[in-house]
Order: sequence, then C-alpha cells, then structure tokens
Amino acid sequence: MSVIETNANSTNSTLELDLSVADPKSVPLQQIDVSQPKLFQTDTLWPYFDRLRNEAPVHRATSPLFGPFWSITRFNDIMMVDKDHATFSSEGNISLNEKSKDLEDYSNFISMDPPQHDVQRNAVAGVVAPRNLAQLESIIRARVVTIVEGIPEGTTFDWVEQVSVELTTQMLATLFDFPFQDRHKLTYWSDMATSGAAGGGPTPEVERTAALMECLQVMTRLWQARKDLNPRQHTDLITMLATNPRTKDMKPMELLGNMILLIVGGNDTTRNSLTGGVLFLNQHPGEYDKLIAQPSLVTSLVPEIIRFQTPLAYMRRTATRDVQLHGQTIRKGDKVAMWYISGNRDERVIDSPNDFVIDRKNARHHLSFGFGIHRCMGNRLAEMQLRIVWEEILKRFKRVEVVGEPVRVLHSLIHGYESLPVRVIRH
Repeated sequence: MSVIETNANSTNSTLELDLSVADPKSVPLQQIDVSQPKLFQTDTLWPYFDRLRNEAPVHRATSPLFGPFWSITRFNDIMMVDKDHATFSSEGNISLNEKSKDLEDYSNFISMDPPQHDVQRNAVAGVVAPRNLAQLESIIRARVVTIVEGIPEGTTFDWVEQVSVELTTQMLATLFDFPFQDRHKLTYWSDMATSGAAGGGPTPEVERTAALMECLQVMTRLWQARKDLNPRQHTDLITMLATNPRTKDMKPMELLGNMILLIVGGNDTTRNSLTGGVLFLNQHPGEYDKLIAQPSLVTSLVPEIIRFQTPLAYMRRTATRDVQLHGQTIRKGDKVAMWYISGNRDERVIDSPNDFVIDRKNARHHLSFGFGIHRCMGNRLAEMQLRIVWEEILKRFKRVEVVGEPVRVLHSLIHGYESLPVRVIRH
C-alpha cells in the first residue's frame, strides 16, 4: 500500500456535496463521489454503489481529495480489470492518492508490475506456504485461547482493542519475528500508514511521516541483523527478503514500502473481519442461532464475513492505453478504482448479496482478496485466523453480544472499525 502521499486538492474539499447526509436517490449521477471517507465512517455508502452498479457501472468522478478517477462497481468488470495487469497497471500507486514528490522512491511489490512484482512477491511467499501455515496453526490457536480466556464476563469491553487488535498484533510479531514486547508498534505503524489526511483520515501528514520513518529505522536494524542468517532456519518475512539475492539490496524507501505493505496486509483484513463478524452475527440473530446449533458452519462463515466486510474497499489501477468499457472511454493515464466493496454486493453474481448468510453456497467466490497476480497472498492465513477464533469462541461463549454502536474508520480504502462495545455470556 502506498502510504506517504500528498493531497494537492484538499483546499477545495468544502466544495463537494456531503453525500453522507444527502438523499442518495436524488443526487445527480455526476455529483456522486463514492471516495468520500465520511460515507464509510457513517455506513451510508451502500445506496450510492447500488446506483452506480445499475445506472453507471463505469463512472467518472472528480474528487477534491483525489482528483478525477473512474469507478468500476460490478463484480465481473472488477475481476476483468484486476486480471488485466497489462492494460490496468499497478505501477506507482494502488490508492487514489498521489505520492509525495519528496518520496518518489517509495514503492512495494503490490504497486509494481511484472517482472519486478513477481521477484519481490515470490521472495516472501514462503511464509504463507501450506507447510508454514500448518506450523503456524498451533501458535495461533494457543494465542487465541489465551486472549479469549482473558475476556471479562458480565462487563462491557471494546472488542476491537481487546480481541481484534491484540490477536492480529501478536500474529504480526510472529510473521516478522518482531520483538514481542514491542509488538504494538506494528499496529501503530499500520494505523498511521492508513489514516493520513491525504486520504481523508485524521492524521496530519507530518505526524504520519515521522511514524513511518521510525518504522524504517527499526526495520533496517532488524534487516541488517538478519542478512546473514540461514533462511531455511529463519522463515520470517524480514529474513526472507534480507537473504534473497534478488531483494537483499532494496533501497530504504523500497524496504519501507514492502514492510508497510506486509504490516497493513497482515493487520487490516483479519482485524476488521474479526470485528465485522461479531457485528454481523448480532445484526442477523437467526444466523447466529444457526451457527450455535451447527458449529461446523464456521468454514463457510469465515468467507461470508470477509465478503460482507470487504476490509479493503477498493484498489486503484492506472490505464496504460485507451480502453472502452460499457460505452465509456477510459484514457491512457486515467485512475481506475476497482470497488471490491461494491462488487461483493452485486446481485448479478451473488444471490441476495445484502443478506449475511453463513451457509452460503460458493461462499469463497468474492472479491475481497482480489484476482490475478495481485491476489492477496495471505488469504489462507487470514481465513485460518478467523476460523480458529470462531472455533474457540463457540467452545466458551453462548453469545458475544454487541451492546452499542460501532465506531467506524474515517477512510475510503480501509473499511474498518475503531471500536465495538460488547459483552460475553459464557456457557
């Protein structure tokens, strides 16, 4: 994820209609800008994506935050764009923001095209290979048991802080072989990476840049300490990159880019899906009853949570040539946003997509992990973590009850939660 970015147009932001308080049915198509972060914080995005899918599946908007861009909102169109990396390039940036001119070297493999993308991705793919996942499962389960056993009974607490964040932070520390006592730095860097003002978030860019420079310093020290280790004996992400002949000489900004990519990738999907699952089951109590009666449904519950949540709302591509789609001409150099969050609610492909159905057939046929060469390499790890959490929850609790409204993240890329008040009832 490109994280050190600038906002050249922020001074014009007051000129845009606030769609979160408007009537979605009456807003003219040309005024719909689904990149407004407030739509996601207030959970008012859905009617606008419905309209775009039905009335303008290839839609051009000009955002005060991001400038002009095209929205692709239907499932099959998104899949087509995602797979065609020759026409729709990832080079440079996969968010709608533009990079800071002071940090043009900032990059990571998700914002690269082949062959460089393939080299860097392959260097770290082993950490989520089936053999390594099998070894990780017992570690994850032990940590999940410790966390859920420590949940207070009969009192209200924040599920995000005590469960979602803690579990994903511990998992990140394992994947990076990061000093366990300092593990919360990983979550802090992930939050800073995705909360900048340039993307509509609350964090000033100066503060965010300082945090990411701290991340670079720490990761560089670990990199230097591990560059001579045996990667067969040390299978953490840092050692894999530091010892691979094709990635060991990364420039500092490239190293930072890949570290942040892996931190955010390991944090946001699992963290926000862990929270979303609790919320969705409470919003659909019949599905919760179904799960309690048949715990084996966890295997289809997990992909349904990930579809319904869609932790990364979109990915950006840049057109490499003029291309026609649904009667619209996307010009070479234009920004294109593939709105996974919209495609996952496309009734053309998914039956009753706005219903949360834990025994849905074909539950893994969703867009949340992307398609093609950039398909999320940690998808099986994310699913495994969620499965283990719900297996251990069902052993101990009759219910995890939501007792207040969720606080959602102010961001149009990261679809997540700041807090969710709950209480648990044990068996």
